[in-house]
Parts: sequence; structure tokens; C-alpha cells
Amino acid sequence: MSIAISLRNCGKTWPGGARGLLPIDMEITAGETLVLLGPSGCGKTTLLRLIAGLELPDDGGTVLFDGKEVTRLPIERRNVGMVFQSYALFPNMDVAANIGYGLRVRGIPKNETQKRVAEMLEMMRLTDFRHRRIDALSGGQRQRVALARAIAPRPQVLLLDEPLSALDARLRDQLRQEIDALLRALGITAIYVTHDQSEAMALGDRICVMEAGRIAQIGSGRDLYHNPANEFVAHFIGDANKNVVINGEVILRPEDLRLRPNPNGAFIITRVTFLGPVLRVMVRHDDGQELRADVPDDPSLQPGTQVEVILRKSSLMAAER
Repeated sequence: MSIAISLRNCGKTWPGGARGLLPIDMEITAGETLVLLGPSGCGKTTLLRLIAGLELPDDGGTVLFDGKEVTRLPIERRNVGMVFQSYALFPNMDVAANIGYGLRVRGIPKNETQKRVAEMLEMMRLTDFRHRRIDALSGGQRQRVALARAIAPRPQVLLLDEPLSALDARLRDQLRQEIDALLRALGITAIYVTHDQSEAMALGDRICVMEAGRIAQIGSGRDLYHNPANEFVAHFIGDANKNVVINGEVILRPEDLRLRPNPNGAFIITRVTFLGPVLRVMVRHDDGQELRADVPDDPSLQPGTQVEVILRKSSLMAAER
């Protein structure tokens, strides 16, 4: 059974006075996947640790699970599962023993533990590896073991702290799809920390973009992309041209621009990079202003070509924002 989570006036000040998290209020709906997205040091992991019970908020802050205050309950009494970037597996145990560890420390009977471990091995496609040592597994297999261990005790909340950041790009994409399918199947409340916008967009029912210890904006990936609250969000979700004004509009997204060769055009192409699906073209205006455009492959777009810039749609943010 999933639960709703409420945070009220939750901030975190470290010894010495450094502010890790400014006081925030947040509501997480039962069964949703909320992604905490932002650069290193923005407070996303600190927020996750407050929800987990690994850190206490500053005085006046409260954490509630389904309306019940759990602010001072330690992690082992919150019925949460946690998956770490480093896997945190026990090298002296095999795969099955690692998965069953949380069940054993909770005093679950042996026969029930064995049954649950078998279910997890099958779900994670690890049945053939049940007696394999952890140091004999690949990075992807270790992450599956970590996931299986976290969900084996049937937690009400699953917390994931950058679980894919140590993997290569291809494996990261594969496991991201598997995690998404797993979360949908379980219907569990999940909070996922990442600095990767692709992960955030793929996994989050909602995304919480964080900046310097505060919440910059919360919303669906579509909302954040098309209606960013400020320039920071616009640049962190997707790509954007900064402070560019054409015809009274601020142009943010490179894909909103189209380029047309024109000997009288006000821009000149300075660089062209082939990225497969698109060309990334850098252009410079007569006044020195630079733009970045992602456009369909076109052999006529070469460095030194004069072009005009066409707006594919209206700007994403008004100039005063």
C-alpha cells in the first residue's frame, strides 16, 4: 500500500551554519513518482534523506506519512526502501542473501523470506544468479540486486538516490526503462534523485527542480519544458538560448528556430555539428548576438553561410521573466 508524504517547513542547517536546504513545504501524492532534479549541491539528496529519516530537519520542520508525523522516526521504523548510487551491497553474501537481508532483520519467518526472495529473483531476472557473489556481477546486475533488496520487504515508500549514475549510457537507458516499468507495476510512492534531465523526464509523474537549497518549480515534464518559471528552470529542463530577443520575444529552445539561407540575412553560421537526428548550428547576428539552433539535416547550412532566423512558434518566456 502506497502512502502520501507531506513536508512542512522542512529546512536543514549544517553545523557551522551552512544552509543545505531552505524551509520548504511539499505534498507527494500516494503512488506517484516524484523526481528531485538539480545540479550538485542544490539540496535534492538532503531532502531525500529528510524523507528517509537519515537526517532531522531544523526545528519547526515536520515530515508526515499519510498524516502521521514521523519526523523523529529513524529509517528502520518508516517502512521505506532505499537504493543508493553505490549499491551498498554486502560482498560477503551472495545475491539471494543480499535480497533477503532486510526480511531477515525484520524477523520474517524463513519460509516466507525464501518465497519472497524467489519472487524478487524472478522479477529482476536474477534467478540464475541467486548463488553468485556480488563481486562477480556486472554493474547492471548489482543495481538489480539493490532494487530487489529495497522492495523485498514491501515498503510503502521507495527512495532512489542517483541509482544509475555509475553506469554507462546504454545500460543506464535500459535500466531506466526497467525501473519505470517496475514503479508502475508496484504502484508505490517513489522519490527519485537525479541530475540527469532525461531520467527525470522519463520517470517522473512530477519533477521538482531544485536550485541552491530551494524549490525552483514543481510540475510535469511537459509543464516545466513549455512553461518554465524562470531562466534556471528553462536551462535545466532542455536546452535554451540565453537572453536573446528577436522581434520583442525571448527565444529559448534551439528547436524553436529554423534557419533559411539568405544572402541578406542578419545572421552568419559560425559552426555546424552533426548530432544524428539534428544539426546543431551556431549563428551570430550582425550585432554580435549568438544563437544555437537544432534543425533538420540540411547540406546548405555550412559555416560562413548568411541565414535568416525564423521562429517556429511563440517564445516560452516573456522578456520580463
